[in-house]
Amino acid sequence: MSKKIVKLSWLPVVAGSLFFSFSTKKAADLEIEGFTTPHLELNYTVSVDALPLKASKAPAKALPKLGKSYTGFKEAIGFKESRGDYSSINEYGYMGKYQFGKGTLNLLGVYNTQEFLESPELQEATFYTNASRNKWILIRDIKRFSGKTINGVEVTESGILAAAHLAGPGSVKKYLRSYGAQMFNDAFGTSIKYYMKRFAGYDTSFIEPVKNPRVDFSKLSKI
Repeated sequence: MSKKIVKLSWLPVVAGSLFFSFSTKKAADLEIEGFTTPHLELNYTVSVDALPLKASKAPAKALPKLGKSYTGFKEAIGFKESRGDYSSINEYGYMGKYQFGKGTLNLLGVYNTQEFLESPELQEATFYTNASRNKWILIRDIKRFSGKTINGVEVTESGILAAAHLAGPGSVKKYLRSYGAQMFNDAFGTSIKYYMKRFAGYDTSFIEPVKNPRVDFSKLSKI
């Protein structure tokens, strides 16, 4: 009787060893796949890209370096104005990525504000058209004052155009021709001086000066 008990007592040991061996191997295989498992009952649905040991399907693309290009210029202004949000409307009613007022939009031939807010392409075209108008108005001042220092800030074409976007070309003319005596601050306290310093040194030669330009809706895809 005692012999039978001894022999039978080995069965759970052997079964446990086999189960443990199988379980350990299964757990190890799962750990190789990137899981840490306190138990074996796993029921996860995991993306292949989420597995840490899987190689990515394609190398990540590097973001373009905009630098001091025209694109860098307009993106820097857009970020300052609205953090690049095309749908933004501030408490004073200025709209879009570049925070245009309704009066300026009408001046540039844009009358449907809802369409304006819903179209990033239209907003980009409007920014260029406005910069083109400002450059035409300020062309003599750009030639006269570029390279000079006013209120401790070196005057550049891009700084002048950025300040005109903030305050309008008339206010920038007064600022330059008074050598900084006639200051301007917007409703948030931002000054012409700050914009001239913040956006100095960009290449804005891409912007062609045009008298009384209007947004050409038929050529939006080309701007």
